[in-house]
Amino acid sequence: MSALALALSWLTVLPVRTGAPSARTAAGALRWAPLVGAGLGAVAGLVVWGLTALGVPGLVAGLLAVGVLALGTRGMHVDGLADTADGLGCFGPPERALAVMKDGGAGPFAVVTLLVVLGMQAGSLGALSGWQVVAGAAVAVAGGRAGFCWIARRGVPAARPGGLGAMVAESQPAWVAPLWWVVLAAAGYAVAGWRGPAGVALAAVLVVALSAHTARRFGGMSGDVLGAAAELGTAAVLLLLAA
Repeated sequence: MSALALALSWLTVLPVRTGAPSARTAAGALRWAPLVGAGLGAVAGLVVWGLTALGVPGLVAGLLAVGVLALGTRGMHVDGLADTADGLGCFGPPERALAVMKDGGAGPFAVVTLLVVLGMQAGSLGALSGWQVVAGAAVAVAGGRAGFCWIARRGVPAARPGGLGAMVAESQPAWVAPLWWVVLAAAGYAVAGWRGPAGVALAAVLVVALSAHTARRFGGMSGDVLGAAAELGTAAVLLLLAA
């Protein structure tokens, strides 16, 4: 339960008190991340359902729900996506890319990536309705967080010392993420038929490709890459659910 408490503390704005985490607790927190994501997604789905019932256009409701997700996670994953995009978009060795990511500003690659990925999430959420938007958003956000366990799998070192990435690097057996993807594919099928497993499969492919590319480009994984995996995976699942 200490790992679940740490996951809630790290991945949400809930005021959950935890002590200094051990490596084992930090590893366990990553394995709880999809469940925490399911809760966040359900809240976002309820926002869309409630707003559209009041007559708010679907796209506007979707945008507001994406904003709620960002607020509920302190914008951490959105920031990670932006930093990863800027790091991948710059020239030079891994040290140069990591310096760009640490800078804190948002370059053109970050801006375009945020517009596309968050726009996909908002438009897809707005295209769903009723109970499907609640259940679908829960599966999608959980699917995005399942990618954490692949990014932090054994054999992929931390790109730099310190920070969340160094704490959880190489902490996950290679089977954890695929197990979550199978579970979420089954849940997605219950929500939207074949589109659910297809969305989870697309998210898995994107995360595997992201992990391979960033490990080569940055020399390992980082906390920013975890955020990028979360946002890309969520967008992929939502896109297929709404197709």
